[in-house]
Amino acid sequence: MASLRFSAPHLPGSRFKRRLVRCAGERQELFNRIAPVYDNLNDLLSFGQHRIWKRMAVSWSGAKPGDSVLDLCCGSGDLTFLMSEKVGCYGKVTGLDFSKKQLSIAISRQYVLSKACYNNIEWVEGDALDLPFSNGIFDAMTMGYGLRNVVDIRKALQEMFRVLKPGSRVSILDFNKSTQPFTALFQEWMIDNVVVPTATVYGLAKEYKYLKASINEFLTGKELEKLALETGFSNARHYEIGGGLMGNLVATR
Repeated sequence: MASLRFSAPHLPGSRFKRRLVRCAGERQELFNRIAPVYDNLNDLLSFGQHRIWKRMAVSWSGAKPGDSVLDLCCGSGDLTFLMSEKVGCYGKVTGLDFSKKQLSIAISRQYVLSKACYNNIEWVEGDALDLPFSNGIFDAMTMGYGLRNVVDIRKALQEMFRVLKPGSRVSILDFNKSTQPFTALFQEWMIDNVVVPTATVYGLAKEYKYLKASINEFLTGKELEKLALETGFSNARHYEIGGGLMGNLVATR
């Protein structure tokens, strides 16, 4: 399928590319529905801490000025904008997501924030399991709260490995599936008593109830490290952050 390019309104240099997306339709619909309040809910539910975790994820990616980088499952663009600031005006940033509504919000934020370096961002509607990029073209990569939601984690890691340059890193931030009973119980309590009730105020209780199941079905840090190594990465380390509620996998190609 030929890709279509659209200019982001009033922001020279910005592009939006749409490609055929082959992914789980239900998950795509879910993220389209929560897109309008996604950022506000993140701030409320994490007490603003998600901004610190995202800066940590970007730092672990090893992105530097002039690099060509990818933010996978970019959503409304938090990590994409941080990566843009890291690589500067002479770098290149691609933000990819399967939610058209999330990408529309990201483009709007790009225009409102209007930093010169943000002109280096290209937005792509695409599938994390079938990345529309050539082999070995990215110097660094981030992924925030996306790995837990793909239908095939191994395939997603294989695609990340394929498009990264040798020696480059991917930094993957997500909820942590803790092996510590107290942390796991506290996480479940937070979802039942804070996350879902807060989402209910926005009419999104059903959409956020999926969190508990998605974390239970996710891999532990050690399992993620093992899978990354099996995929071909030369090194993989999972860091527990946010008191063990969050995790960040750093894998080197």
